Amino acid sequence: MRRHLPSTQALACFEAAARHESYTRAAQELALTQSAVSRQILALEDQLGVQLFRRTRHGVVLTPAGRHYGRQVARWLQELEQGTLDVMAHQGHGGAVSLAAVATFATRWLIPRLPLLAARHPEIVVHIETRTRPFLFSDTTFDAALYAGTPEQVANWPGVQAQLLMQEDVVPVCSPKLLESAAQQSGMPRGTGRAHQGLPPQALARLPLLQQSTRPYGWQQWFGAMGVHDAPRALDGPRYELFSMTAAAAAQGLGVALIPPMLIEAELARGDLVVACARPLRGERGYYLVSPGEAQPPVLAAFAAWLQEMASTAAAPLS
Repeated sequence: MRRHLPSTQALACFEAAARHESYTRAAQELALTQSAVSRQILALEDQLGVQLFRRTRHGVVLTPAGRHYGRQVARWLQELEQGTLDVMAHQGHGGAVSLAAVATFATRWLIPRLPLLAARHPEIVVHIETRTRPFLFSDTTFDAALYAGTPEQVANWPGVQAQLLMQEDVVPVCSPKLLESAAQQSGMPRGTGRAHQGLPPQALARLPLLQQSTRPYGWQQWFGAMGVHDAPRALDGPRYELFSMTAAAAAQGLGVALIPPMLIEAELARGDLVVACARPLRGERGYYLVSPGEAQPPVLAAFAAWLQEMASTAAAPLS
C-alpha cells in the first residue's frame, strides 16, 4: 500500500514558513528563492487536500489546520534530525538517550557521574532537557525521564513504566561557622558539634531555618518525627524554590536547611556545608526513571541498568 509521505524538502519549507508566517523569511533561512518555497508549499497543500496558509495582501497567515500540522511537522523534523545526527556520530554503533529531568537532580547528581557512564559505555550519549511534570512520551522526543515524585504521582502517569532509583531522604545542614556557634551557645565544648555529628534536634528549633517553597511543611515534619514539639520557627524563615538555592543560602550562613545529601555532595566534600544533626527523615518523594510502557530499546536498557547501579551506591565517592 502506497504511503502518503510528503517530501522532506516540502516539509522543511512548510515548517520554516509556519514558524515565521512568512515565505520570504523561510526562503532566507533555507537559502532558497521565495517562489521555490511557495511551490513546495502549494505541492504539499495539493497532496494533503488541505489549505495550510491563507493568502492576504500583506503575506500569508496559517489556517487552524496549518497551525496544528506545523507543530507536528516541527516535532517530526526534530526527531529525524536528531536520529540522523546520532547515527552519524556513532557510525551505527551505540546510540543516544534523550532524557527529561528535574534540573537540580540532573546537575548535582547525574552529570557528575556521567564520566563513569562514558568509561563503561562510550557508545552511549545522554541528551538532557529540563522537565518537572509528567507528560505524554508520544508528544515529545524523550526516551525517558528522571522524575521526582510520590508513588501515587508515578502511578497516575499513564502508559509508562517506572524504576525507583532512590528515596528522597533529607537531613539538616548548615555552614560550619553556624554549627560551631550554635554548639557553643548550647554549652558544648569547642568543636563538639562537628565531632559528634551535629546538634540534638531540639537545639535546631532555636536556630534560623531556611524553607523550601515546594515543601512548606518540611521542617514541621522533621521536628515532629524527631519528637520536638516546641519548634516555633518550623514554618518561619526565607523561602527558596530550588534545593540549589537553599544550599547556597545555607553555605552563606543564613540558616539551617533540609536537603537530600545526594544533592549537596560537592558542598559536603568541600566543607562548605556540614550536617547540623545526623537524623535524616525519609521523605514522601522518590527519584524514578520513567519510560514508555513497551520494552526498552538496548541503549536505554543499558543506561537504566547503569543508573540503577549508581543509585545503589549513591553514598560511594564518585572516583
